[in-house]
Amino acid sequence: MTDRVFPVPGRPLGLFGNPGLTASEVGARQQRDATSTLRCRTEATGRFTHRHHIRDLPPFGGDTDVEPTTLLGDETNPSPSETLLAALGSCLSISIHAGAVAKSIPIRRLEINLSGDVDFGALWGTGDPAFKSPGFETIGVVVHIEADALRPTLKILVDRAVLWSPVANALHNPVHLDVSMAH
Repeated sequence: MTDRVFPVPGRPLGLFGNPGLTASEVGARQQRDATSTLRCRTEATGRFTHRHHIRDLPPFGGDTDVEPTTLLGDETNPSPSETLLAALGSCLSISIHAGAVAKSIPIRRLEINLSGDVDFGALWGTGDPAFKSPGFETIGVVVHIEADALRPTLKILVDRAVLWSPVANALHNPVHLDVSMAH
């Protein structure tokens, strides 16, 4: 269990809730920590199920003995696309909370509802012969937030979260994807 620092009204907590960092220490930390390589090892555990290993965290997904009755295994695990929506929701939630801590705004409730439209005909190559992208056509995000701040201030928190979210940026900005075969 880790110690958590909660915002105290009128006392900004600094970068990621650390009250002891000066501006020069924050700059040095940002420079030192500017780039990190995140890793996930995904292994197939069945035809359409997978287990994911990240850092030293317990693996998740693909841990069921239930045989899926549909092609995507909807009854046993989230699909990769649903997992992407969950990653976006997590990233936005963290970003909103970080912004609230920096502004000493206590959040009483935060819920993020995400939905994405996927054309499964395009995904499997069975739909309209005119090419469509085989991924999300749109992703909708609705943020429900209750906090001790005015709505325009909360809107700024949400807008900044979207602007600085690594997952949101990976979705709305082109990302170089380098796929290769192992030797």
